Amino acid sequence: MRTLILLGIILGFLLFGCVEETPMPQPPMEPPAESPEEPEPEPECSENSDCSGGFMCTEGECVLKIVSREDAIPEDAVKITPETDKTPPELHSDEFEEPVPMSGPINTAGGEDSPFMMPDGKTFYVFFTPDVDVPVNEQLLDGSTAIYVSHKVDGEWTEPERIVLNDDISLDGCAFVQDNRMWFCSARGGYTGVHWFTAEYIDGKWTNWQNADEELKTGEYGTGELHISADGTELYFHSYREGGKGGLDLWMSRKVDGEWEEPVNLEAVNTERDEGWPALNPEEDELWISRDYGIWRSKKVNGTWTEPELIVSNLAGEATVDNEGNVYFTHHFYDNDTMLEADIYVIRKK
Repeated sequence: MRTLILLGIILGFLLFGCVEETPMPQPPMEPPAESPEEPEPEPECSENSDCSGGFMCTEGECVLKIVSREDAIPEDAVKITPETDKTPPELHSDEFEEPVPMSGPINTAGGEDSPFMMPDGKTFYVFFTPDVDVPVNEQLLDGSTAIYVSHKVDGEWTEPERIVLNDDISLDGCAFVQDNRMWFCSARGGYTGVHWFTAEYIDGKWTNWQNADEELKTGEYGTGELHISADGTELYFHSYREGGKGGLDLWMSRKVDGEWEEPVNLEAVNTERDEGWPALNPEEDELWISRDYGIWRSKKVNGTWTEPELIVSNLAGEATVDNEGNVYFTHHFYDNDTMLEADIYVIRKK
């Protein structure tokens, strides 16, 4: 009997297999909670009037206003030409060809001023403002008054491009450039009046601008527009500082142990009138200056600067010289006592 029962159990396993355990019921799984989406940031502006002066609204952000020279010049501005100029520049030297405006797109019906030519004659810096009648406080906000640069490519000058030298509004000028460093004067936030700054040319743009008053001892020396010798050891500048011959005088300081020493007055160059805007030629044996609305040249003989001679008169100033001896300068156009505009002229060395 027991054998029959065992056989029945074995037969049941063979016919039906093992009994499976019934799994415990599991609660339904909830989908993972979605993290809330961050709200889109509110645009800073929707139109230019939402931005402070000197800025414009671009894609919801207030950015520094940049206006092309062409768009900034008043529609009723009239370009003065040599034919319509009432007081054209007059040459007083047979070493140069007659003065002519710079070729290409450099000059406009606005005001071009404060030129600086690199020695190779292929890179040119210039100050531009669209309307010489506009007060300085308005130039600060117009989006186009600034330093510009043009390059000579295949013998032609390119359209000048604005150089941005601040993240905020500023009025920049007086450019002097050596290698990848620029000295420039500027009126900007955080400062009263005009101060000296420097910038570096890195990866195709000017950057790292910083105050240079301490380097140039602006407060102590009254350092005005300047020129630094190629080896960096002589600083020429104009100043109203005491000890001169009267008015604006030219001074020179030597760098010793990294510091600019007490300046000396260039007595042979100065008079009781105003002398300023110094520029050395690349050989550094000529010092070009502005005096009596003309440009003058002093030559260095046996290490001493000689009395300057008049080279160009009639509303000419701020000379700059290239390796070939060509002299570029500012010429202002006047009608009686009213300045109409300004252009950059050149006298080419024969």
